[in-house]
Order: sequence, then structure tokens, then C-alpha cells
Amino acid sequence: MRAEAARRRSIAVISHPDAGKSTLTEALALHTRAIETAGAVHGKGNRAGVVSDWMEMERKRGISITSAALQLGYGGTVINLLDTPGHADFSEDTYRVLTAVDAAVMLLDAAKGLEPQTLKLFEVCRRRGVPVITLVNKWDRPGQEALELCDELEQRIDLQPTPLTWPVGEAGRFLGLLDVAGGDVNTYERTPGGAALAVEGHLAPSEARERFTDDYAHAVDSAGLLDTVDHESFLAGRTTPLLFGAALANIGVRQLLDTIVDLAPAPGPRPDLRGAGGEGAVVSGADATTEVLRTAPTRPVEAPFSGFVFKMQAGMDPNHRDHVAFVRVCSGRFERGMVATHERTGRPFATKYALQVFGRDRETVEEAFPGDVVGLVNASSLAVGDSLYEPGGPPVRYPPMPAFAPEHFAAARAKDPSKSKQFRRGIAQLQQEGVVQVLVNEDRGDANPILAAVGPLQFEVASFRMEHEFSAPMALDHLDLSVARLVDDEDVPAVRRTAGTEIARRADGVLLGLFRDVWRLRSLQREHGIELRPLVAGGDA
Repeated sequence: MRAEAARRRSIAVISHPDAGKSTLTEALALHTRAIETAGAVHGKGNRAGVVSDWMEMERKRGISITSAALQLGYGGTVINLLDTPGHADFSEDTYRVLTAVDAAVMLLDAAKGLEPQTLKLFEVCRRRGVPVITLVNKWDRPGQEALELCDELEQRIDLQPTPLTWPVGEAGRFLGLLDVAGGDVNTYERTPGGAALAVEGHLAPSEARERFTDDYAHAVDSAGLLDTVDHESFLAGRTTPLLFGAALANIGVRQLLDTIVDLAPAPGPRPDLRGAGGEGAVVSGADATTEVLRTAPTRPVEAPFSGFVFKMQAGMDPNHRDHVAFVRVCSGRFERGMVATHERTGRPFATKYALQVFGRDRETVEEAFPGDVVGLVNASSLAVGDSLYEPGGPPVRYPPMPAFAPEHFAAARAKDPSKSKQFRRGIAQLQQEGVVQVLVNEDRGDANPILAAVGPLQFEVASFRMEHEFSAPMALDHLDLSVARLVDDEDVPAVRRTAGTEIARRADGVLLGLFRDVWRLRSLQREHGIELRPLVAGGDA
């Protein structure tokens, strides 16, 4: 079991929108021979779309809306790659994915450096102890100086870059990639549109020095100003291995794969909240603070099978309305057909229909090991954050998913009253997947639920899917609300008497007070002498 876990790497790719994340995912799949030709984000002309963006809306808009799982083989290593949405409106999905990986690749645009969404996602990685490999993308276009980007990493996020490759030639005048350790240079001859692997050449140090003269000397000198890679400090989150490339042209991708294999950690023990408060104790999600997770007992990879659901998805197969639960295997060996115990309910869960998912494509998987992602079909009884474990073994509860405070609210209703049944079914499905949060105000009733979102694009996705997947077009009445707080029963009357507020119940039974703005909230708290608790911020759980 340790040997199977040791040859696996579970990786997420994080970045700001338009940094080239989906393009990099496609390039990684091409280099590992998982696909024969690389698609394009917009799939124009004769080019197919990228495998990680399989939803119709993703292909139309050219942005990633939902995370995608791909398993890649590279030498003797199995890489479980999770592509994440870059847009801030879909942060919840990205944050959930970061609970299921052991390392992340942080992608930077050579011209833009550290952008707001990248910063947020990096901080989540830091809080969760996920080490980060950095790739500076789009070096074949004009951009910043390489050392300026390194300074930005040090000054803004206190992360020391340790280069493995370094560009020969400034951004926009890309001549080759320097292997910092050996002094060799790899050159590239691009293929049209990047649909196939770039033809790679190799120059020894003496050849590179003669061919590139001052450019080679400048690259060697610049890289020499920085520290060399230290594995221990990388795993501790103090340093980041640094590489350069151009994902669209398939440049620098092989070096990134080698770095993932050589430096990224294999699956290891994970905190088990069943034992966090003592023998047999159960710690609830609300109590799962960072300190609890730090001191909780861990479940080793060689323990009997266990895993947790980090994502729910429906509509992947247009011919069937199946629900796929994405399960990160944390310990033991998963075997298709085994009956696992659903920790939240204590009930058995059959795994007859188990899949390995590659974008939208799927095939039956017979077994899986720690670090792998398994898709369980017809898993309507499961929810994001649920733990599964092998009967007869010790029970396990893995840490809860990060919770998020919504900032956008809209009342939903079926456009066609005769479609009310499909409407309710669709809303329940979107809630289960975490596409939006669904709240019910008793005055409005469940036929007119309140949809709560981190960003407004979530409403657009929900509307699109309601119409095209559930045949229940809905109308959204946007509400003049922007703040949500937890409300105790004794505080409900005071909130109800305050103008510009609503009381709504979440699916887990928790009451929320919804306010027009923070000033109205503060006025209520001062007037009645109460303190309404904020929802848990993303990444703090």
C-alpha cells in the first residue's frame, strides 16, 4: 500500500483567470500521451476544446466554470491532476479541490505576475500546508523581467523562489530554457497552434554559450542570484521551485512534469476528526478549527479504505441524469463493488458503479489507491464533505469543506408553473453540488427559494443548467442584500423588525440573517446589544 501511494501525486493548478490554466492542463495531458493532440480553450476552426472544459457553457465562454479530474501516467508515476476554475465567482469549487490535493502548481502570467485571485488561492494553500510549485507562463510574449517576478514573490507573499529552469532571452524574445543545475539549454521549434509537442533541441553549456553569447551569460548570472532548491523548505511552504515556459506552445511542460514527480509529496496521513477530542470522540465541522486539525490524530495511508467527497456533479452524461460523487481516496485500497460505510448516516453505500473520470470521459475503475480520485455514480445520498470508510475498520471523519459567506442573493421561481416539480428537483441538485447555496424564507416558501452566491456568475450557471439540464427555466429577482450572518433563535424577532433584512434557513437547518449592507447590520447590533456571528470564511475551517 505504501508503494502504491508513493508513486502517486495529487496536484491542483491554480491561477488568476486567463493565466493559461486550462491550456497548461491540456499540455500536461499531451506530454503524458493521455491525448494525441491538444485542443484550444475556444475550440475554434478544426481544433477541439480542451478536455478539462467539458460543459457547454465553458466552451462558449472560454472560461472554466467547474473543476475537472484527470489521471495521467508519466513514467512509473500516476499524476491525479485537478483543473480548477480561475474566476473568483467559483472560488468555492476551487477551495474544495484544494482539500483533495497534496501540492499545487501556481501559474503566473509573465506580464501580470501575482494577480488578486492567485493571491487568494495561494493563501488557502499556505493555511492548508499545501506546497506550491510556480510556473511563469507566456514567456513567448512580452512581459516583466524574470528577476522582477522573483522579487514580487518574495515581497508580496514571502515566498522564496528557487529556480530549476531560467529563460534565455527576455519575455517576448524567447530563445530557450536554461537547466539551472547543469547549464544545458533546451531549444524549441513550435508546431502550428500548439496542437502537437514542440520539437525539442539540446545544447551543452559550451554550445549554448557560443550560440547565445550575452543572453546565455545573463541567464546564468540571473539564476545564480537565487538559492537552489531545498526539498524540506519547499514542503514547509517557505520556498517554491520556479520554472518558466509557454503552455500554449508546449514549452517547459516536460520540466514541470519532472518537477512534480521529483519534488511534489506523495499522499500521506490525514487528520481524522473522529479522534480529535479523545478516544471515540466526534468533532463537528463548526469545531474543526485550524488548531484542532493540527492536533488531531491522523489516519495512515495503509489503514483500511477511506476517502471523502470533495465534489458532486450531475449532467456529465447527457443521456443520463446521474449524480457523480468525486471521492479522494485517503487510505487503503478501493475496490469496485465494495460496500463502504457512509460516516454521516452510518448506512452502507454500494460502489458498484465506480469510474475513473477524464474530463467528461469516463471508464470503469476496478481499484484505486491513496491519492486517486474515484467517481461514484448514482450517489444522490452523498454530499460534499462526507466521509466513507471500509466496514469493520475504524470509523473516520475527515475535516469539513471550507464554508463561504455569500454576498449576492436572488429569489428564484419557475417561469412555467407547470414545471414546478422539475424546478424543485433542479434546485435541490444545484444545492447538493454546491453550485449555489439555497436558502428558504418561510414568508416566501420553498417554491420561491433564495439563491445565495459568492459571485454573480454562479447565478448565470444555475440559470443555464436549470433550463438545459432540467427543462425548468427560472426567473431570478435579484435582492438588495449583501451580508449574511448566523442568527440564534432568541435574536430572530430583533432581526425581523429591522427594515431591509430577511431571515432564511440553510439546508443544514442553520438560520441566517440577510442584510442590505454592513451598516444596517451594525445598527441592529448596537440598538439591541447583540452580536451576530459571521459565517466561517473560506479556508479557515
